[in-house]
Amino acid sequence: MQWERIFSIKISFACVATLLSCSEPGNVEAPEQKTFVISETMLKSIRLDTVMVSQVQGVLNLNGKIVADENRLVEIFPIVGGNVISVDVELGDYVNKNQTLGVIRSSEVAEYDRQLIDAQSDVSVAQKNLEVKKDLLASKLISEREMVEAVKELEKAEAALTRIRETFAIYGFNDRSEYVLRSPINGFVINKKINRDMTLPSGHNESVFTIAELNEVWAVADVYESDISRIKQGMDVSVSALSYPGETIQGKIDKIFNVLDPATKTMKVRIRLQNSDFKFKPEMIATVKVLFNEDGELPSVPASAIIFDRSRQFVMIFKDRYNIETREVEVHKTTASRAWLSSGVSDGEIVISKNQLFIYDALND
Repeated sequence: MQWERIFSIKISFACVATLLSCSEPGNVEAPEQKTFVISETMLKSIRLDTVMVSQVQGVLNLNGKIVADENRLVEIFPIVGGNVISVDVELGDYVNKNQTLGVIRSSEVAEYDRQLIDAQSDVSVAQKNLEVKKDLLASKLISEREMVEAVKELEKAEAALTRIRETFAIYGFNDRSEYVLRSPINGFVINKKINRDMTLPSGHNESVFTIAELNEVWAVADVYESDISRIKQGMDVSVSALSYPGETIQGKIDKIFNVLDPATKTMKVRIRLQNSDFKFKPEMIATVKVLFNEDGELPSVPASAIIFDRSRQFVMIFKDRYNIETREVEVHKTTASRAWLSSGVSDGEIVISKNQLFIYDALND
């Protein structure tokens, strides 16, 4: 029955051919043309930006470190030598103004104690002498001149006592031959060179504590000789630290140190930074990005609008929901927020700068 099956297949093909030949051309539906259209939901999730011609900006990456503001920093020097009997704070502690940092027992303070006792005794003697002089003057046994001299002696003794008491108050001496080190400001202990039972020689010329306010700090960065001409006071910068990747703080160059380090051939610049949360700490490594203007203008778009694919760069040009174009571009310069293009776009065109990868993939699969 093999020939009957072949015959049946031939008839089926013939019928199909007949039906197709008998159909009118107007009754045959053309295949549907598929077009990419951005949905309302996707339209709300993207961001559109206009290509603008603007001055090209460059970026200098400088290395530096965080340091305490020298105008908000106090070094504490012991004015007497002696034995350290207590140290009440550690490196990194926050201290309040007039808080005790340490205590030194000193023979030099004992000498001040003796001077205080002598001054008090002198005042007592002068007061008694004045009382006697008053009685003698009333009896006309002494002259007015002797009375005036007694008053001056008392004034001189009281002045000496006041001076020694002020010395005790200023330097933190007490009547136990102790010198109390106190913090003159609110701040953090950023340097400490004193320990309990340590003996400090008389005339010790190194600070034993350094207290600094850290709610405002400096970033000090090095500028290579070849880049000095680009640096100007007041330029905007962004500063980041290794401890906080991805986080930056904005500032301005507020001082340029117009000398070169002979060893590194670099010039230092200073950036003042607000640091209310105390994230930036002295001696942290800092990266400073300085924005500067180059000569010339080019069309620019947000840096987020650039798509990198297969070693090429693209942007998505938006005309309407039904008309979106993938455009290859040539990037001249890029900063953290903006990209300048030497070719590929024109002033006034619209680009997609957020969630454009989904659209790119849909159009270029």
